[in-house]
Amino acid sequence: MNFSNITWLDDRGHIKPPLFLYLILVFLARGWCIFIASLTQFNDRAGLVRLFYPEKSDFVSALIAGVGAVLIYGLIIAERKRSWPILIPLFRHSGWFLWGLLIIDGLFLFQRMMHDDYLFKIGYSIDALFLFWSVIYVFKSKRLYYYFADWTPDDSTMQAETLADDEIKPDTK
Repeated sequence: MNFSNITWLDDRGHIKPPLFLYLILVFLARGWCIFIASLTQFNDRAGLVRLFYPEKSDFVSALIAGVGAVLIYGLIIAERKRSWPILIPLFRHSGWFLWGLLIIDGLFLFQRMMHDDYLFKIGYSIDALFLFWSVIYVFKSKRLYYYFADWTPDDSTMQAETLADDEIKPDTK
């Protein structure tokens, strides 16, 4: 059977993670991205953080919300390797965990707007727009739903057996 016309399957027939899922995770972990970028500045490490998060409590809340996105990214890496079957229940519930992270990020956005007395800022509108599109994507995407349901215990045992067979058989090419 030829699956070359289906671009969302990998060579083993498993669903690849959607690109927009990675973008959502980067959006949710933007506090960590800004923190890592600020470490590259030698003169004023806190300057970049103050540019995006003038209030220290806003930055800390972004780091707290970003921890969940980093954990989901770790689950995605575990799913791609399919080597830790103990993580299957966590991965299968990642969709609900992603919903929780989007709600938390929405609450933190509301808190940041409260700190600025509800004044319009382009950063808040961009965050709200991306949050809106992320909610629609997580709610409507069948590919994301199928992706979170793709990893089953049978897949992990079959892959472990295949890897064991490949180690036993010599390469005859």
